[in-house]
Amino acid sequence: MKKDEITPELVAEHNLSPEEYERILDILKCEPTFVELGIFSVMWSEHASYKNSALLLKTLPKEGSFILAKAGEENAGLIDIGQGLAISFKIESHNHPSALEPYHGAATGVGGILRDIFTMGAKPIAVLDSLRFGKPENPKVQHLLKEVVRGIADYGNCFGVPTVGGEVYFEDSYEGNPLVNAMAVGIVKHNKIARSAASGIGNAVLIVGAKTGRDGIHGATFASVDLSEKSEEKRTAVQVGDPFLEKLLLEATLEAIEEGLIVAIQDMGAAGLTCSSSEMAGKGNVGMEIDVSLVPQRETGMTPYEIMLSESQERMLVIVKPENLERIKSIFAKWDLDAVQIGKVTADKILRVFYGEEKVAEIPAETLILGGSAPVYKRASKYPEYLEALHNFDPDKVPEPSNYAEVLFKLISSPNLCSRFPVYYQYDYMVQIGTVVEPGSDAAVIRILDTDMAIALSTDCNGRYCFLDPYAGTVSAVAESARNVVCSGAKPIAITNCLNFGNPYKPEVYYCFSETIRGMSDACKILGTPVTGGNVSFYNENPEGAIYPTPVIGMLGLMNDFRKATNQYFKKENTRIILLGSLQADLGGSEYLKIQFNKVAGKPPKIDLEEELRLQDLILELIDNSLINSAHDVSDGGLLVALLECCFAPDNIFGATLNFAFSDKPSKVYFGEAGGRILISAPPENCQAIKETAEKHNIEYHELGYVSGKAEFVVNNHIDEDIEILYSAWRQGIKI
Repeated sequence: MKKDEITPELVAEHNLSPEEYERILDILKCEPTFVELGIFSVMWSEHASYKNSALLLKTLPKEGSFILAKAGEENAGLIDIGQGLAISFKIESHNHPSALEPYHGAATGVGGILRDIFTMGAKPIAVLDSLRFGKPENPKVQHLLKEVVRGIADYGNCFGVPTVGGEVYFEDSYEGNPLVNAMAVGIVKHNKIARSAASGIGNAVLIVGAKTGRDGIHGATFASVDLSEKSEEKRTAVQVGDPFLEKLLLEATLEAIEEGLIVAIQDMGAAGLTCSSSEMAGKGNVGMEIDVSLVPQRETGMTPYEIMLSESQERMLVIVKPENLERIKSIFAKWDLDAVQIGKVTADKILRVFYGEEKVAEIPAETLILGGSAPVYKRASKYPEYLEALHNFDPDKVPEPSNYAEVLFKLISSPNLCSRFPVYYQYDYMVQIGTVVEPGSDAAVIRILDTDMAIALSTDCNGRYCFLDPYAGTVSAVAESARNVVCSGAKPIAITNCLNFGNPYKPEVYYCFSETIRGMSDACKILGTPVTGGNVSFYNENPEGAIYPTPVIGMLGLMNDFRKATNQYFKKENTRIILLGSLQADLGGSEYLKIQFNKVAGKPPKIDLEEELRLQDLILELIDNSLINSAHDVSDGGLLVALLECCFAPDNIFGATLNFAFSDKPSKVYFGEAGGRILISAPPENCQAIKETAEKHNIEYHELGYVSGKAEFVVNNHIDEDIEILYSAWRQGIKI
């Protein structure tokens, strides 16, 4: 095997440390080839190996009665929902590509997460997206928002999967480094689940789907460094997707799995053929021998290095028994897709790469993969000193507003609280006819066709809370995502997560990451929602600094009867409006503090997880007994913002008349934020039963007023406004 001259500069260009290069020499017992250096570079990048996060991720709760595949075992999480059916779901980031090429970055983020789902044998039934941008008045941010949303819409709509929910936030810290997290969900029968571990010595290795090009080379490495002005030069690390071709790949893949022809299968996402071949071999404790000259290519003159590291989209690596080879080829040919044998499974646990007769790489597969002997680190951790000053700020000392209605107008029309309709109207959220609760409510609800079951889905994270207190902020994110699912009538059963942070080599960033994991672990244990997997995205920094710590939680809930699905909107005049939970709230980290005083300071709300669990059990009991008409989580913006969101039903606008007593400052009660609170509406005759059920669960019960047929929003003696004017301010807040 011809050896190449590997210089220290070349090692550094591949984002490998001198110590890691010494480790490569020890593994190979000689100088690596250029192809081997590239393979180690992408497989030992943070994006592929989780080398700076794996030790902490191992502490998350992964056990549960619903779990069919533990975190990291397969391409996506797998949850048993009964009746011989399982849900496959996962969330991942495409942040760096979307910062440079927002349309293609977002589109291929959706395409990649969809492939993770259908490689499990699951039919994709829903997509959600969690998006974060900088200042909305910035023209570049406006361009990013428009193109990201267009990329998500075009890929999902063309592929034929409903985009049913998500979130959009704007914060200064995301300026220049937007977050684009995509979550996909699929349904699969237990006996049709496909696995990713290669097996069967002598079995054929096939590359199927699209042809390979030069797009996306070193995408995994690119996602493992900070963004800078030089990042503009790496636009070739951004992939280009084709949703129509992916739809063909879906149909061919599911047909082959249905016939039982596939031994193992894996998506070619980050690190392309390198990742899929090494991970499939490593997981199966086998070897693999491939000839990359056989890979179908759409560009001339591609080198072995380029073929191995290409991240061209819509491709899979498939393991097939020799006797099924011709049948597999005929299925993919029927869908106008390539299916070419490029190698075979071997017994010696070595990944060998040939280019024709020339051997260009020979590496023990387990040395490349997470769970094998790829490097794992624990980084230095330091409490961020800036938190002291932020925590010492006392939000209770800010002056009380003279006009509460004016504040409410400012909040309801602000970028983080106004209607997301201009975003989600671009998505086809009714395709496949399974959508029961559409985007706009607390959680999306998707019916499992041919059954009475439905699933509820939500993505949540308040990055501002996590900035001020990463532990409490993450607890809040898990609790809110569960609360949103519960408000739809579903029991939370599992989460996936996308952990977006700055540079882990900075001790303050690593401290925030470790506190996030601790908060997630504590919350998931008490709420009974094990972690099925997800994604870590480090190096989300720009020249101005790191983003807010942003651990996005994707929550899955299950309901046995889709007919009991509930949403947040008021349904009928004269029904009573009730708050379950405390009237007390805090201004620390609140939208009110940011909008009214341009302050991000104080301490975010702390959540009593045991009380949170009792509240969620209470809501599920009330919905199951058909005692309430609506349920809505009280979160960003506080009580009055949540009340208005209940008034703004898609097919009607209701008024509300509120008259209730409290002992705190009005600004804290009206605009303060706290966990563990849900607004419900109910017929007057049900109120006594609701109150008694709340007492049984030891949850506070407060009747606030009633739903009005009048076009007014009245709150005690402080606010008396035309509901149509408030609705107009809310509906027109976001521009896209």
